[in-house]
Amino acid sequence: MRPVEDVLSDLGIGLDLATLYGRYKAKVSLRALDGSSRGKLVLVTGITPTPHGEGKTVVSVGLGMGLGRLGRRAVACIRQPSLGPVFGVKGGGAGGGMATLEPMLDVNLRLTGDIDAITAAHNLLAAAIDNHVFHGNALSIDPSAILWPRVVDVEDRALRQVQVSLAEKSGPPHRGSFIITAASEVMAILCLSRGYADLKARLAKMLVAYDTEGRPVTAGDLKVVGAMAALLKEAMEPNIVQTREGTPAIVHGGPFGNIAHGTCSVVSMLLALQTADYAVVEAGFGSDLGAEKFVDIVVRAAGVSVGTAVVVATVRALRHHGDPGAQGRDVAAVTAGLANLAKHVENVRTLGLRPVVALNIFDGDGEEEVEAIERFCEEEGVPFARTTAFRDGGEGSRRLAEVVMAEAEKGGECAPLYELGDTVRQKVATLVEEMYGGEGVSYTEEGERQLEEVAELGFGGLPVCVAKTSNSLSDDPKLAGRPRGFVVTVHAVEAAAGAGYVIVEMGQISRMPGLPSSPAAERVSLGDDGEVSGVS
Repeated sequence: MRPVEDVLSDLGIGLDLATLYGRYKAKVSLRALDGSSRGKLVLVTGITPTPHGEGKTVVSVGLGMGLGRLGRRAVACIRQPSLGPVFGVKGGGAGGGMATLEPMLDVNLRLTGDIDAITAAHNLLAAAIDNHVFHGNALSIDPSAILWPRVVDVEDRALRQVQVSLAEKSGPPHRGSFIITAASEVMAILCLSRGYADLKARLAKMLVAYDTEGRPVTAGDLKVVGAMAALLKEAMEPNIVQTREGTPAIVHGGPFGNIAHGTCSVVSMLLALQTADYAVVEAGFGSDLGAEKFVDIVVRAAGVSVGTAVVVATVRALRHHGDPGAQGRDVAAVTAGLANLAKHVENVRTLGLRPVVALNIFDGDGEEEVEAIERFCEEEGVPFARTTAFRDGGEGSRRLAEVVMAEAEKGGECAPLYELGDTVRQKVATLVEEMYGGEGVSYTEEGERQLEEVAELGFGGLPVCVAKTSNSLSDDPKLAGRPRGFVVTVHAVEAAAGAGYVIVEMGQISRMPGLPSSPAAERVSLGDDGEVSGVS
C-alpha cells in the first residue's frame, strides 16, 4: 500500500487539510471543499440482486483502477460497510480478489469510527427523550407516541421490539425498538448534508414523538442537536483510502439501499468531483432502488449531475432470473433472464442516464451464455463490456473504462421520475408503474392513516424513499425475473423530515436484520500474532 500522504497528494490535498489515521487512512477537512467541479460522475447500479451477489463493489473499484490505467484520475466513492452484513450473511463490503479497497480489514471493521459516532449521536437523542419525560415532561410528550428508536451496528432480531424504563424510578414504561445504525435517520442526514450548518438544520427537523395533543415533537425541541452535531463533527469528514492498485478511494457513509437512499455521502462525491476526472459512485442494489433514489433524492440534495450509469450483471444472476432452479451452464435460462436486465436498462434510460452494461465474469460462465448477453446488448443498442476485475484488477476493467469514458463524453441529464409537487400517493404510483413495472398500489389501513398524517404535517412535497425487498422488482422477494401485473402493498408511511424524504414501506421489510443460522462472524478470528482472519 502507498502512504496515505501520497494518495492525498494525487488529489491535490495538503496535510494541512487532512488528519492521518495511521499510515493508510486519512480524513479530509470540509474546508477542502471549494465548490468547484472538474469531474464527471459515473453511477454504478445493477440488475436485481440474487443470493450469490453480483460484485457491484468489485466492478466499481475495478472501474476506478481501469480509468487509472488509461491515464485518467478517478476516485471510487463507496459506502462504508455496516458490521451487520459483515458479520451476517453478506460478509465484507470492500470488494474482492484483485479489486479491493485497502486497508481492507479497516474498511470492513470500523475504519475511523464514523458509524460509532452516528450510533452515539442517535442514542443520545433517544436518552434525551426519555430523560425529558422523567424530569417533568414540559413538552407533554406522550410516552406511547415516542417514534425515535435506539440503534446498534449489529444484526440483533431480539431487539426489534423492547420495553423501555422497566427499572424503578426510571420514568413511565413504554414500548421501544432498536434498528441497525445504517437505517438511522442520522446516517441518512450525515450522508445528505453539505456541511455543518446543513447537518444541524437537518438534525433539528427530525420528528421524534407526538405530544398528548397529537402535535409533533422534533429533535430541536429536545435541545441536544448541538451535542449530536459535536459527536458527528469528525464523522462528517470524508475518509480517504486506496484501491489495491493505489488509486484514490473515498469510503464515507453507509445508508442501506433497501431501507434508506443507499449511496455514500454528498461531501465525498463533491470532493471526488473537485479533485478527479471521474467520480465512480456505487448505488445500493438494483436500478429500481439505488439508481432511482440517486436521481430522485441524492441529486436533488447534492446538486450534482450524472449522465452515465453502469448496470452490473452476471451470468449466474441472469440464469437465476430466467430459471431459479437452473443448475450449471444454461443458455436458455440466461436468455429468459435477460428480461430482468432489459428492465434495468429501461429504468436507467427513464431516469435520463446513458446505460453501459458491465458483465462481471466468473469462472463458471459459459462462452455461449456470455455471447447471448452480448447479442442482447447489441440489439438493444446498449454499450457492453466484460470485466474481470476480480481476477485481473484494473487491467481487467480497461475495456469497461474505455466504454464508460466514451459514453460520459456524450453527456446526459438526470430526469427525476416525478415533480415534488405531486402528492405522495402520486409519487408512489409513478414509481411502481415506471420503475418496478407493477400495475397498482394498495394501502393497509395503517398505511392510509399515515399517508394522510404525512400530508397534514406538510411533508407531502418531499421526495419518496421506498423501503422494499431488493430481491425483486416487486415487493415479493420470491418474484424473480421481470414480474408483471403485480400490485404492491404499502404497510407504513413516515416522514424522515431531517433526511428530507418520506419513507414508504412496501411488503415485509425490517430495519433490524437478523443473523443467519451460520453467520459470517463464526469465521472471523484474531490470531496470537494479532492478525485478523475470516473477513472477506
